[in-house]
Amino acid sequence: MAASVAFDPATQARPRGRPVYELHGVSKTFTRRNVQALDKVDLLLTEGSFSAVIGPSGCGKSTLLKIMAGLLPPSEGSVVLEGKPVTGPRRDIGMMFQQATLFPWLTTIENIVLPIEIRDGKAAARAAYDKARSLLELVGLSGFERVYPNELSGGMAQRAAICRMLITEPAVLLLDEPFSALDELSRDFMNMEMQRICLERNATAFLVTHSIPEAVILSDVVHVMSARPGRFIESVAIDLPRPRTLDMMTGPRFGALVQRIRSHLDQGAFT
Repeated sequence: MAASVAFDPATQARPRGRPVYELHGVSKTFTRRNVQALDKVDLLLTEGSFSAVIGPSGCGKSTLLKIMAGLLPPSEGSVVLEGKPVTGPRRDIGMMFQQATLFPWLTTIENIVLPIEIRDGKAAARAAYDKARSLLELVGLSGFERVYPNELSGGMAQRAAICRMLITEPAVLLLDEPFSALDELSRDFMNMEMQRICLERNATAFLVTHSIPEAVILSDVVHVMSARPGRFIESVAIDLPRPRTLDMMTGPRFGALVQRIRSHLDQGAFT
């Protein structure tokens, strides 16, 4: 059914809104191993947009994310966030990993304000408790402030990790397959939660994922990356209305978008 839905040039991504994050000609070569991971990647994230990158294992997705987070320098090209070059970790970059990585000896609220404590001290962290409680309410965890991580389910722990990422009000959210360790039902729920939170906060987000359906249901634009050295071979605009619902995943337009992206696998982009 999906194959019968025609595509037109309008499905090619056209960024709109205020530029937030800009990459120009970003390449990365690991000289010790003589491996080129990325080759001339250009990327523009606009305010309030949700973008995803999908590609085969080893294509450079994680390398790209580390460069964007300031954890790894590019070999060539420029990385600019809010008009300033990214030369190292910054407080206006929020990052979320595959595991919640909550410290087991800290309560939920102590884990959430930890970035502020590390940056500004214990007094500043205590002053941020009201803000942390508001974030817990946003993600449906009110009442769990004093609970330790071993008392939280996987989905609850990831929601706490979302709060920790948001507590410093970052300009951009970098998401490294944050829900891949969850079961399918929990992952679907958390994807809808992530969409809701991003819409409510007008957040700018960039997701690395191996799941085409996940990329389509969440994103405004999906960037398809080639095998190493990674480069963007197509950027597909996702023209589904928001807010997205899981029911959309059974519709013909959703299927056509998934097939459009998956077609690169057949063309060898994922080999």
